[in-house]
Amino acid sequence: MILNQSKDHAYNISVVGVGYWGKNLVRNYYELGSLHTICDRDTEVLRTFTDRYRGVRTTTDYNNILNNPEIHGVVIPLPAEMHYHFAHEALMANKHVYVEKPLTINIHDAEKLVSLAREKKRILMVGHLLHYHPVFQRLKELVLSNELGEIYYIYSNRLSLGKIRTEENILWSFAPHDISMILSLCGEEPSYVHATGGGFIKKDILDMATINLFFPNGIKSHIFVSWLHPFKEHKLVVVGQKKMAVFSDSEEWDNKLLLFSHSINWDNGVPVPVKTGSERVVVEKSEPLKNECKHFLDCIKNDSVPITDGVEGINVLKVLHKSQKCIDII
Repeated sequence: MILNQSKDHAYNISVVGVGYWGKNLVRNYYELGSLHTICDRDTEVLRTFTDRYRGVRTTTDYNNILNNPEIHGVVIPLPAEMHYHFAHEALMANKHVYVEKPLTINIHDAEKLVSLAREKKRILMVGHLLHYHPVFQRLKELVLSNELGEIYYIYSNRLSLGKIRTEENILWSFAPHDISMILSLCGEEPSYVHATGGGFIKKDILDMATINLFFPNGIKSHIFVSWLHPFKEHKLVVVGQKKMAVFSDSEEWDNKLLLFSHSINWDNGVPVPVKTGSERVVVEKSEPLKNECKHFLDCIKNDSVPITDGVEGINVLKVLHKSQKCIDII
């Protein structure tokens, strides 16, 4: 049995769906002292949670969540095709809503949720987790402070062998994280999107995809995602005029963010690279998911706009849809 760790917030949260990712949200909201009720249709699964988390209520009926005035926020880590319905019902019941990525399957539904949240004056937040990673936050500070100089291009790899999905393709499963980070670093939407991909295990489900993004400010970017890869690599590289930064999330904490002061000298009209060693950037360690959960609670408390709000979720969806359309045409 796990005992409650703290009561940092006065708002009660219900987590709806406690599968692969939902159980991590349950743990974090419980440790924050804000978990009120767990909702799942599987009674056996719920029984294991009541044994583990003392004092937390459970239900198999979503209406019990919607009709309970003690519950202020609903957290929805369900399959993507279920996001719109559950989020819409929660907003209609005047609940604040956190939805795992992607916000919805189609842009029109996402726009309706954003409009409804504004109408109801409720928080709508999307689970683009890496925005709450302290290493990414430090990287963004370096970009905004001009530490790297003018940004030339950004690329990301999100690669592994499995977990291979049979419903959701790699584009929708992996790429939202990288699209979200790159849009944030560039500070605008891309003017052009092109993508390619392939399904090898199951022909109608993409196992790998590459996305090329071109931004009005001149920054170029590409994303490579695959769950059919010989090793795990989660890496974001930002190349600037002064310095290059590498965020490697699959590395040990002290090596997650490195800076390189490589430069180019000209010798008789020939560009010659001058390489330097890497510089570790010290970042205080904290759990990104706990930071994200705290942020949702803080937004409810302060009536503030989340870093990854519904509008940010729509911007990511636009890139996903343009990418999927390219691949479908090919």
